[in-house]
Amino acid sequence: MTYSELIKHNISLDTIAPLGRIGLIALATDFNSEQDLRRMYPEGVEVFTNRVFNANPVTLQNLRNMAGDISRAAGGILPGVSLDAMIYGCTSGTVANGAKKIEALVRESCPGIPVTNPVTAALAAFAHLQAKRISILTPYTEEVNLEMATYFENHDIEVINIAGFGYESDIDMTAIPPPDIAAAAARVIAVDADLLFISCTAIRASLVIESIEQAIGKPVVTSNQALVWHSLRLVGYPHRINGYGSLFRVPEKAI
Repeated sequence: MTYSELIKHNISLDTIAPLGRIGLIALATDFNSEQDLRRMYPEGVEVFTNRVFNANPVTLQNLRNMAGDISRAAGGILPGVSLDAMIYGCTSGTVANGAKKIEALVRESCPGIPVTNPVTAALAAFAHLQAKRISILTPYTEEVNLEMATYFENHDIEVINIAGFGYESDIDMTAIPPPDIAAAAARVIAVDADLLFISCTAIRASLVIESIEQAIGKPVVTSNQALVWHSLRLVGYPHRINGYGSLFRVPEKAI
């Protein structure tokens, strides 16, 4: 039986990712996000990826330039097969282009599918954790950091402080050792912040979420962790995820 016949008769495909099929639009230069998301997703939920053309260095202009390829990349993820949610996997790219524009570009190829991105997911996570004042750690340059702080401020989040490693390449960002991320997090967190947001899907922050929370005594939200949490909400996954921070442990009734 051919692939198209399988789709037509809906044979066997229901056994693949029965709890959620999630499309991921990853950057061509992203070395981390697919592995990071799969590490956190529970059994029965799967991520299916296509990549959008982008270029280093990570500048606001280069981030905006990738918008022209987002619809193509979205449409290339399992065409003809239903997905339960779609992720655009770039935090700084969402900030540079705007979440509404990103969602519209994805929907050009994938109408009717719930769409999320790291910024929308992070804002939902902040609301879930009742956080209004945050510290931010990023791998970016000052130009991108200023744009990010302004974006969150425009969405009623007070950014107490923001600090970055100053990298311009996604590959360099992925190379940051997780212990260095944890050490920087302890330095950056403000005493009066409600939580720490660690931005960027390219960095391996999920590996140290739990240890950072223990060290700073506050919740930690990362780009990929927020994407997993928010996309699981979109597909209606009902169970708790362990090992990746307090975001997954706070029940819905606490909102």
